[in-house]
Amino acid sequence: MYKVFLSLGSNLGDRESNLIEAVRKISEISGVKIDKVSNIYETEPVGYLEQGNFLNMAVKILTELPPLELLEHLQNVENMLKRTREIRWGPRTIDIDILMIDDLKINTKELVIPHPRMFERAFVLIPLKELIETGDSFIDNINACIDNCDDKKGVLPYKKAEEVFGTMF
Repeated sequence: MYKVFLSLGSNLGDRESNLIEAVRKISEISGVKIDKVSNIYETEPVGYLEQGNFLNMAVKILTELPPLELLEHLQNVENMLKRTREIRWGPRTIDIDILMIDDLKINTKELVIPHPRMFERAFVLIPLKELIETGDSFIDNINACIDNCDDKKGVLPYKKAEEVFGTMF
């Protein structure tokens, strides 16, 4: 059983509903169990700045699926929610990134784990910090990484997980 951390973001349409629907669809993937969800944060765009603010969150799942099969399922969820890839780091209905899969290191054309830019992005690390536990390999570095992020002031609390997801998980 793999312990996987995901980052989700949306800045097109009903951003909150997009996140809720993405989490619901992830929970319906055979062999995937949602373990925990973070609070939701409103964040300023990074990279391509000519777009609206994002809602971002992190999700911890447990799965038996091999990494590339999991990636395929998550990309299917993005496609169901009408994700398009027109501008790098541009607007999107949903973005689902695999951040970590246990302590695996993967570097293929399709998938790089750990996510290559996760430790440079407060909009990823701040929600992720809510999900990590003693024993997770990166727990000691996360606060220092957040402190070094240029975007940390643009990551603001939006809604508590229980307000949005209730007892769904």
